[in-house]
Amino acid sequence: MKLHLVDATYELFRAHYGAPPTAAPDGRPVGAVRGLIATLLSLLREDGVTHVACAFDHGIKSFRNGLFDGYKTGEGTPEELLAQFESAERAAATLGIVVWPMVEFEADDAIATATVRWADEPGVEQVVICSPDKDLMQLVRDPDIVCRDRRRGITYDVAAVKDKFGVAPESISDYLALVGDSADGIPGVPRWGAKSAAQVLDRYLRIEDIPDNPLLWDVSPRGAKTMAATLRDHRDEAALYKKLATLRLDVPLAEGLSDLEWRGARRDDYRALCEELGFTAIRDLPGRWDER
Repeated sequence: MKLHLVDATYELFRAHYGAPPTAAPDGRPVGAVRGLIATLLSLLREDGVTHVACAFDHGIKSFRNGLFDGYKTGEGTPEELLAQFESAERAAATLGIVVWPMVEFEADDAIATATVRWADEPGVEQVVICSPDKDLMQLVRDPDIVCRDRRRGITYDVAAVKDKFGVAPESISDYLALVGDSADGIPGVPRWGAKSAAQVLDRYLRIEDIPDNPLLWDVSPRGAKTMAATLRDHRDEAALYKKLATLRLDVPLAEGLSDLEWRGARRDDYRALCEELGFTAIRDLPGRWDER
């Protein structure tokens, strides 16, 4: 079996920016919700999709905001998109998919926890993380954990992650700590660019193992002396940034693996939601109903 874990926050954002605005009969925006339903139904129609869960950022802030004031807060997210999060979670649930709405943690943490919990479970051939999010690349492990960019049709195994970032999956959080991640509000360490950071981490894997003295380095990136000096002066910050970029594996998920088996959409709930949101054209689209 393949376990599909969906970064539903990413899918909701993608739907919002990729389709024309749509309003429900009562006037509220619902275009992103409709787009999310469409992409989830598309996934459920694929061969071999039997066990599925969706993780949402129910609250934009998480425990990481308490660690670093500059961490992402959701500022700048359109109000019409924020207003659709609750309906999006309901929509996924009416499709019969397990939903993890995160408040203290982030959606990526839920996906990470589920991945490490079930990747080695008997009968699980592969965990497919449905997201191109660079944070989630740290989970990739050959051959049983991959990230899949469904929009571009790209599957990231270990070789593909290294080809894209220049580092192995286990160094992704170190990489993001050094070069920064503007999407998450992580500033990075001065003078550490993507290419030079990848070159150093390809040799040392972890920030903690990079010598302070550049004369001890086994690699020679351009500006090594300055890079070493700024890292030496910012090690505490780098450690904090790495903590922010490292996914948590201890999210309390109540479900067992068998609960993630998709048995079909919940007919009455799904159709009621479609009626409420004005999705009459797609009220009969699910090809399978859970008759329990």
